[in-house]
Amino acid sequence: MSKQTEIIQFDDPELVRKLCGAGHSNLALIEDAFDVYLEAPGSSVHVNGDGPSRTRAGEIVREIYQRLERGWPCGVNDVRALIKAVGQGAVKAARADAIIPFPRRAPIVPKTPRQEEFITALQKNTVSFGVGPAGTGKTFLAAAYGASLLARGEVARFIACRPAVEAGERLGFLPGDFNEKIDPYMQPIWDSLNMVLGRDDVERRREAGEIEVVPLAFMRGRTLSDAFVQIDEAQNATVSQMKMVLTRLGERAKYAVTGDVTQSDLPRHVESGLAHALRILNGVRGIKQTHFETSDVVRHPLVGKIINAYETDHQSQADIGGSNKIEPLPFLQKKTDDIK
Repeated sequence: MSKQTEIIQFDDPELVRKLCGAGHSNLALIEDAFDVYLEAPGSSVHVNGDGPSRTRAGEIVREIYQRLERGWPCGVNDVRALIKAVGQGAVKAARADAIIPFPRRAPIVPKTPRQEEFITALQKNTVSFGVGPAGTGKTFLAAAYGASLLARGEVARFIACRPAVEAGERLGFLPGDFNEKIDPYMQPIWDSLNMVLGRDDVERRREAGEIEVVPLAFMRGRTLSDAFVQIDEAQNATVSQMKMVLTRLGERAKYAVTGDVTQSDLPRHVESGLAHALRILNGVRGIKQTHFETSDVVRHPLVGKIINAYETDHQSQADIGGSNKIEPLPFLQKKTDDIK
């Protein structure tokens, strides 16, 4: 099939420059994916290739420009997600309302249709479950959405909690005060908050009590009002723990519950509170479930392949055997018992 050149004309040459990416990195990804050659003189993009390739590459070029017009970021990870969407026949213009806005920074934009679904669920429901494999963005999106509500003054507090269990290791006694002991287990939450709010703002809000990141057991006896509450790694919560934290819901509060039901670190005979909650709360008005898949992985491209390999191996074995008994973190045991 003969190769021809399509010229896509835009209005703003500065946005075309941003469309190209640093060192034309965005264009290079599109070229490699579709075997086309791209040039961007002035306010246009020239796409050289065969017919189908030109069409797919042109779709992505137009979508990137449209996102940049809205003030949305579009780096190499966003372009990779668009390329994957084209391969699945699902590329479409991103919805302007399915984003996470911030007062003084670019918004968070979904990279996959299910990420868009999850953000919409967070916007429209009181309790939102985001469930699926590692790397799909569920923890980050939930934390970012809560941080956005806090930054825009729509809630007074951001509270994140995780079950404190050891994933197959005996970690022993950790030195330092309580925050120094528990922070390593909450690091994914802190990383997400620092990324969207900035380290200085996170520290200021933490000292003011506007941001709180604590073990799940510390939610007992509290009423969580005027707050965004994120329950992360929820597959490691027991049924009673999940009931406890979900019933802390107060006025003007929103919940995001995130986890992967296939990665529970609970003992084999203990049912995951996340799996149980998904089953009994399905269809309840005000509660929405979003189920991510391997195709939604937005980390390094190899992560999806690794997950698929483990899933294939798991399906080929009736039972992997061995003990999977997980104990609560030893330095939390006395504190948790005192709370009870």
